[in-house]
Amino acid sequence: MTDRPIHRVVNLISDADQQILNMSVAEARRLLLADDPGAVSRIRGSFALLARDGERVCVARSLNRPLRYFLAKEPHGPMLVVADRIDAISAVLEREGYGDQFYPMYTRMVPAHYVTELRLIGCPDPRPTHRRFFYPPRGTLPPDLDCIGGAYVEALCSEIRLWLDFIDDTEPIGVLFSGGVDSGVVLLCLYHELLARGQSAARLKAFTLTVDGGGTDMAQAHEFLRTLGLQMLGEEIELPASALDPFQAVEVIEDYKPLDVECAAVNLALLAGIRARYPSWRWLADGDGGDENLKDYSIEENPEMTIKSVVNNRLLYHEGWGVESLKHSLTHTGGLSRGCVRGYAPAKRFGFSVFSPHTAPAVVAVAEAIPFAELTRGSHEMLYRLKGEVARRGVRQVLGCDLPVFPKRRFQHGAVPDEVFGRCFRGEERTYRAHFLGRFHAA
Repeated sequence: MTDRPIHRVVNLISDADQQILNMSVAEARRLLLADDPGAVSRIRGSFALLARDGERVCVARSLNRPLRYFLAKEPHGPMLVVADRIDAISAVLEREGYGDQFYPMYTRMVPAHYVTELRLIGCPDPRPTHRRFFYPPRGTLPPDLDCIGGAYVEALCSEIRLWLDFIDDTEPIGVLFSGGVDSGVVLLCLYHELLARGQSAARLKAFTLTVDGGGTDMAQAHEFLRTLGLQMLGEEIELPASALDPFQAVEVIEDYKPLDVECAAVNLALLAGIRARYPSWRWLADGDGGDENLKDYSIEENPEMTIKSVVNNRLLYHEGWGVESLKHSLTHTGGLSRGCVRGYAPAKRFGFSVFSPHTAPAVVAVAEAIPFAELTRGSHEMLYRLKGEVARRGVRQVLGCDLPVFPKRRFQHGAVPDEVFGRCFRGEERTYRAHFLGRFHAA
């Protein structure tokens, strides 16, 4: 006999880790079990939830955070382990005596925007089902950039208002700020909403990283703030190149895609610098998701992409090619649904909570409603100009100020001088993948 319940579920994500802005965690769990998966779209905020009804288990998450699971075999039935990290799953299995069943690539990531349902019915492992809960209509806005920009920035402000309602009025707020369009719009929306509440802008800081005193972001950030008369918000975090460790980044994000590793390494350095200066700071906001929403990635860098595939595939940059695609990674999923760990995991490592309003479904829905094909007419150049123009017009209409728009660059490229970047990031995907797998093999 055993005192262990049959069909065990070990959920390592506590209710305290949820940041649901418009309902209780219990109510959100009830929506996961509803017959209509679309009910989950009513949940606003950041969540990674599990709900159980007997042998039926449903899991779902927001776009801005990971949620992973693993099914282990016990003598009396399956054991489901749910966590936000692969190494946390491994530790549970080791503790329970099932470490020999573990392999990191057998873990599964719940894809964003789906309710994933599992049946705890034993061996062989049942195939999960994925039911989409977020299905925004595409191309429904008129091809009017003023209309589009206004709708997009107002959606950002609406999410920021909800978030500000959720956190304590006395706590400071930082923005991970490069002076680029995405973090710039978030900073201006936060500034606008704080003043609208009658609160002091001294509560807000814009943190900008410079490595070895170089990189282009610092000058860009200074110019952005100077143009708007907001220099008092800026704060520089200067760190040496030795603070950049791509292999530490692999361990933190548990992934090996070079662009995500580079971004996470720079993000870890910035967050470590903020934490060293402000031991009790908690709340941060960033611009993650803005590129995906406005499709602002170089198509030329990816031979699999064409402008037709980019503008015609639903949520391509958010979800990859989709859960039914042969190219979909069961272990990591795709698109920003995979890349969310580059922000979430470093923040959690240093005890921060990061809010990414561009990833909120209401904001993504506005972006999906943009008639990209009609506005770009097959032109890469017109697509690349679109984000800055949408943001500039939206900020002018909703916030009443002029948004400085600078040439696009990735976060890791703007914070680090070119020569330093070349020294610090020489790893290829296979090198990072070997490091990722080696951590578990060594254990």
